[in-house]
Amino acid sequence: MTTEEKLQHFYDLSIEAAVTDANNLISDHKAALDKLFADHKAVKLQQAETELQAESDKIKREFNKEISTKQIQIKRNLSARGDEFREQLFAEVEEKLLAFKQTPDYLSMLCRQIREALDFAGDDEMTIYIDSSDRALADEIVRNIHIDNFAPTISEESFIGGMRAVIRSKNILIDNSFLTLMKDEKDRFALSEVTYE
Repeated sequence: MTTEEKLQHFYDLSIEAAVTDANNLISDHKAALDKLFADHKAVKLQQAETELQAESDKIKREFNKEISTKQIQIKRNLSARGDEFREQLFAEVEEKLLAFKQTPDYLSMLCRQIREALDFAGDDEMTIYIDSSDRALADEIVRNIHIDNFAPTISEESFIGGMRAVIRSKNILIDNSFLTLMKDEKDRFALSEVTYE
């Protein structure tokens, strides 16, 4: 082989080796870039999922807060409406009671309540009060009760109707006044007992 051929052969081998080394370097660099891209992509996907979850949680919290605020507002409105309804209902009840006081049944009821209180007291001294609006019924009550020296006391405090009795020796109050009975019913009254159809 001539020197020129040897040089050419050396040149070809050098170029071939250089091309192989360059291809290996390019391949290694490409693999490294692919791995770097895959790692970067995985990190970005994880960040995106974390941000998406955080934003989703934030939206849920805001939604729940808004729902809670609306529920509180609805409950307040319902409570206010219920109070209006209760006041209206008991105003009507009071009107019915006042109308009932104009009937003979009212006098019968008063006399029955007084007799029951007197029976309960037995020999103990008792004061029986009737409402000042029932002053005109006092004589009729005395005639119906048929007990010597009995007379109801006219109350200075208005209690709409009914009667109250006090046995002082035993600290007992019998309260069948319309005012107390209405107050007790009003306190027990709940809208949940009312069904809407």
